[in-house]
Amino acid sequence: MIKVVIASNNPGKIKEIKDIWGDNKFKFLSQKEFGFIENIEEDQDSFMGNALKKALSVVRAVNKPTIADDSGLVVDALDGEPGIFSARYAGINATDGKNNEKVLRLLKDVPPGLRGAQFCCAMVLVLPDGKTFSAEGRCKGMIAEQPIGNNGFGYDPIFIPNGYDETFGQLPNHIKRGISHRADAIKNLKENLMASTHYFGNLLRD
Repeated sequence: MIKVVIASNNPGKIKEIKDIWGDNKFKFLSQKEFGFIENIEEDQDSFMGNALKKALSVVRAVNKPTIADDSGLVVDALDGEPGIFSARYAGINATDGKNNEKVLRLLKDVPPGLRGAQFCCAMVLVLPDGKTFSAEGRCKGMIAEQPIGNNGFGYDPIFIPNGYDETFGQLPNHIKRGISHRADAIKNLKENLMASTHYFGNLLRD
């Protein structure tokens, strides 16, 4: 079994990664379980840049394979905002509710046909020797006119994925985690692992 550290202090994200990965050949542990409690500043100019910075910071401290992601909401009518500023769109210490309120306020007069959006996720796995694997995932949809549902976190209550008429905040976990941007990124990352290294490839196929 391979122990992998999740470079995050977000309990919702940690649980999602563990649940979605669904492979008992990997044991995922939070960075806090290795004594790393620092909040890493996400000051890069892309989701991938932030994910890589977080993973490298933790792997250097704990010397264990480390996975990290950075994700956010990209809204067409807002020229791609909130994007990499998703977690702090309404301010440095903004709550999920405040961030959602800001998006809805800015889209107040935007009709349904122009409320397109997507969740984006960049994910990296960094090994102690510096070897890095990366992948991206997306989930397209639209922004609801009001928040609905309390399942999940972040912008889930205002995002309706394509093919559904309920928000991520309403959909049950087994559906949401099959179509989410994080699920897409994990699927792509696992494919990269199998294609890129003999060791991980054999382990994942067995």
